[in-house]
Amino acid sequence: MQQAELIERIKELKIKRNAVILAHYYSRPEVQDIADFVGDSLGLSQEAVRQTADVIVFCGVHFMGESAAILCPDKTVLLPEIDATCPMADMVDIEGLKREKEKHPDALVVCYVNSSAAIKAESYICCTSANAVEVVNSLEADEVIFVPDKNLAAYVEARTDKKIIPWEGHCPTHHQILREDVLKMKEKHPEAKFIAHPECRPEVLELADHIASTRGMIMYAKNSPAKEFIIGTECGLLHGLHKAAPEKKYYCVSEFACCPSMKMVNLEKVLVSLEKVQHVVTVPYNVRTRAKEALDRMLAVKIR
Repeated sequence: MQQAELIERIKELKIKRNAVILAHYYSRPEVQDIADFVGDSLGLSQEAVRQTADVIVFCGVHFMGESAAILCPDKTVLLPEIDATCPMADMVDIEGLKREKEKHPDALVVCYVNSSAAIKAESYICCTSANAVEVVNSLEADEVIFVPDKNLAAYVEARTDKKIIPWEGHCPTHHQILREDVLKMKEKHPEAKFIAHPECRPEVLELADHIASTRGMIMYAKNSPAKEFIIGTECGLLHGLHKAAPEKKYYCVSEFACCPSMKMVNLEKVLVSLEKVQHVVTVPYNVRTRAKEALDRMLAVKIR
């Protein structure tokens, strides 16, 4: 089936199923283009809650579909590729987190949304890269166990007076972006501003002209007087940047800044998911209710 036919069939099935398609900025360009809403983790969580559709097709990795299922128990949440998992989310386990909580009984657990529903259920509050600092600073506790990303934890630690106890996890895609990569790109494009995601290593963030979530990076590039940008995040964001400000130039900081899991969803899988109503994401009630409390606390935090 040609791409144009795939798109037409997807549109027909969306109407038939009363479905809406959500896609992350790291999705394939053609998947972003057929989505009803494209966003970062925070924006997608908020959009899932706002939807009146019966079916949500979540073009992303497993924890994203779980978040939508937790927040929208009355909707059917479909994940076009059931094997699309997040390596960073897999770096934290329940038993290990429970042991860490026992070691630090006065600490609250702040869980990055890039985590499983079970880990969210074991946490006090969730956060995204867009609101992590505000979430941590909103807490009354002086100590915070931050899971699972040590790089985001370090970024937050530099912007709070609270004691941050980081989990030894990271995003392999962002962790592969090295200081040397940035310096080479800066030498090649001396007029370009370097904007970076806080999942990057601290020594990479030190070189950034601006640090932000994926949506924050798009807004910065769109509103900046600069005409060229080196992009320190997953390569899929370049598509959103080109759509937001097509007159500007964007350079991916590294050829390795590509998440294989986020690229697993394609148009064919979206179509099959709608045709067969597969793969339905479910979260057990006892996990969902506790995880929802953590997500609800996050959504209640006001960000600048």
